[in-house]
Amino acid sequence: MLYDVIVIGGGGAGMIASITAKTTNQNVLLLDKLPSLGVKLKATGGGKCNLTNKLSQNEFIDKFGKNGRFIRDALSQFNSNDLIKFLLDIGVETTSLDGFRVFPTSRNSQTVLNAFIKELYRLEIDIKLNQLVTKIDKKDNIFQITTNQNSFNSKNIIIASGGLGFSSLGADINGYKLIEDIGHKITPLYPAMKPLSTIESWVSNCRADTISQVEIRVDIKKHKKLKAKGDLIFTQNGIRGPLILDFARELTPLIAKYGKVPILLNFIKGKNEEDIRVYLKNSQKDKTILEIISNLIPKSVAIEILKLSNIDIDIRYNQISGYNRDILIKNLVWTPLTIIDNNYFKDAMVTRGGVSLKEINPKTMGSKKIDGVYFAGEVIDIDGPCGGYNLQWAFSSGVLAGRLLK
Repeated sequence: MLYDVIVIGGGGAGMIASITAKTTNQNVLLLDKLPSLGVKLKATGGGKCNLTNKLSQNEFIDKFGKNGRFIRDALSQFNSNDLIKFLLDIGVETTSLDGFRVFPTSRNSQTVLNAFIKELYRLEIDIKLNQLVTKIDKKDNIFQITTNQNSFNSKNIIIASGGLGFSSLGADINGYKLIEDIGHKITPLYPAMKPLSTIESWVSNCRADTISQVEIRVDIKKHKKLKAKGDLIFTQNGIRGPLILDFARELTPLIAKYGKVPILLNFIKGKNEEDIRVYLKNSQKDKTILEIISNLIPKSVAIEILKLSNIDIDIRYNQISGYNRDILIKNLVWTPLTIIDNNYFKDAMVTRGGVSLKEINPKTMGSKKIDGVYFAGEVIDIDGPCGGYNLQWAFSSGVLAGRLLK
């Protein structure tokens, strides 16, 4: 049988690409290597499925940095309002409790996945699971897709094979290898949107604390410009939270290069050394140094910074030597940590890198090298921060690819 389009990958991008192609009267086959569809979609947002957000198109694009302009056409074709309407049409109501992030009203990703699968079957799209694609050939303008079980023919293919994020759910390098085999360039792949491990073990003593407005900087001379601000959470082995998940994409290439990356953290709302010196000097003299700095940062963190500064937690500020005061102030303003990566892609949610943007037409998601090949979702060299950006990109690129524009 000759299909109009074969979609490789049954995630969010692949499913919506299949639905879009079918609704334009295409004969569609959806292939996935796993025994079920949408495994990563189900895990998104801790199972709550942060679908998109309420930012304007320009603000949304800006969050993707220098590659943001590439997503403009896809977003213009299918934006957050289009996604919300589409979801409602297939039976998924959405809500935005904070006025920014959009979730299914059920706060359960299974609701979204069930609706997608129901729509795929309603449209009578052919679905074949446990089909690991091993080879893509093209002869006389017809693609032959070889899997571990079968061979299929198609006029067009959409590759939505995903990235390396959520490797525990079956993500692997296979899709990228297929793309390289047909002549496309894959940019270097790094884990993104992931917690970070530290050499320092003291972080485990601060796990109960979330700190807002933390500033992070890379303490390597060549990379001093890399910095960000946001909420941070301590873990058993390191740090996480929105700030860290978003900043991880900047650090993982450096970890790959240097092995470990020194960073500096400002936990005190951007105050500088002079601000802290004045604050300490004007503090109540009958209080211990721990009591004084616990007004600035959580007590557990204050204890560890005092230990780092070699200062007794019960001492009064005026009993601390000038030398030790300078060390304390320095450590308070910029607390040092050393980032390593014990898990690499194991706990990454997103991939940095993918199919080179130079080889994809952003107006169609079509290959500039091979007519009839389209790409969608995480397999492309596009990744955004936390907050529904990556799922919206998956859906927008999937819709654009599914239209099979020439």
